[in-house]
Amino acid sequence: MSRGAGSPRAAAARTIASVRFGGRSLDDALAAAAVDLQPAVRSLHAQLCYGTLRHYRAVEHILSQLLNKPLARRDGHIHALLMSGIYELWQLSTPAHAAVAETVNAVGLLGRPPLRGLCNAVLRRFGRERDALLASVDPAAKTNALTTSHPDWLARMFETDWPQQHLEILSANNARAPMWLRVNPRAGTTKDYAERLADQLGLRAQPMAGSPNALRLTSPVSVSALPGFEQGDVSVQDLAAQQVAPWLNAQPGMRVLDACAAPGGKAAHLQELADNALDLLALDADAGRLQRVTETLARLSLAGRCQAADAADTQAWWDGRHFDRILIDAPCSGTGVIRRHPDIKLLRRADDIPKLAERQRRLLAQLWPTLAPGGCLLFATCSVLRDENHSVVADFLEHTPDAVAINQLRKGNNSGLMSVEPLGMQVLPGTADADGFFLCILRKQDAQPDAAP
Repeated sequence: MSRGAGSPRAAAARTIASVRFGGRSLDDALAAAAVDLQPAVRSLHAQLCYGTLRHYRAVEHILSQLLNKPLARRDGHIHALLMSGIYELWQLSTPAHAAVAETVNAVGLLGRPPLRGLCNAVLRRFGRERDALLASVDPAAKTNALTTSHPDWLARMFETDWPQQHLEILSANNARAPMWLRVNPRAGTTKDYAERLADQLGLRAQPMAGSPNALRLTSPVSVSALPGFEQGDVSVQDLAAQQVAPWLNAQPGMRVLDACAAPGGKAAHLQELADNALDLLALDADAGRLQRVTETLARLSLAGRCQAADAADTQAWWDGRHFDRILIDAPCSGTGVIRRHPDIKLLRRADDIPKLAERQRRLLAQLWPTLAPGGCLLFATCSVLRDENHSVVADFLEHTPDAVAINQLRKGNNSGLMSVEPLGMQVLPGTADADGFFLCILRKQDAQPDAAP
């Protein structure tokens, strides 16, 4: 066990620093830290990490007013510890004296005992000047990039793309995401499963009109506690992501490609809705992540071939047989799932967007020839930026004469979740408590181009 790893506050400082200064994803950093943490303190560790990163820019603004000079580069862990300490005093219900004492104790665990006095002074000063300091980052007073802890470039893009909704997007990105379940049709209805949750765990769950497999838990629980999880009765999947499989409408016997399949939730949903009768190929360029697809299909007793490959390099994997349906859940900025991955606000850069859009264009261009005439391709991202969504699809259509976009909403399959854009459909973060998500269905000309798939 590394020094200080057993302390949730010391561990949080290391985790936050590895994201902020090491460029590591929060998911990876949390998984690494959990190995050395007792189950009883993992919840506090996660709260400190998610919360501090969610409000990082605002907290750092406060910290800058409490320090006479910035900490040395070598003290990145102490900087992160002070950030998490301020966040805890601001947002959590820990008694102030306990939060300060435990945070100061963590300084020694992080190997910098001479800085205990500094940390104690900073945290106690925050307590004395709390109201004035928080007023400087109060979103209710002035909602902007600083008060909502977004980088300036991203806040500007939201405002440009969504001038009427950008403030709601900024706010939704800082909310805690709910836990959505997808009930396997073979396990019964959502009503049946909601009754199991109530009877076995005392949990309440709410259905979503227009999404017959979706349930929203009123409070999250460990996946392992879900009734029938290991038997494949239920999966964890956000409401927005659950829209993909019904819209692709893959029928039994069809040959289907999930081009960027990890972690496998959408591939599994496709098979569930088709009675496990699809000829399904799941690709992912990351062999490690592809293993999660294999595990997901196995848990749900679903068929599917998994292959590690770059989907855009068709010469390396395609056997020449056309697909009836293709799903491209394309790599993207993740700007629709910031509430689940607050590290995106720190790690993503403005110059990432054109690079990601180019990768999306390449996937569309290279996979289109593998689609059968009359077949449908669903292009999706968990982004809300038009440069990745509308612009990519528009460019593809301009250069692909046999492609047509299908935009109309199916009756009863939306219930206010998705808005129709000029090309495709968009869910904005927080709508119906769902993640942000974009999808567009493209049909290869063979039948009526305006018919629903």
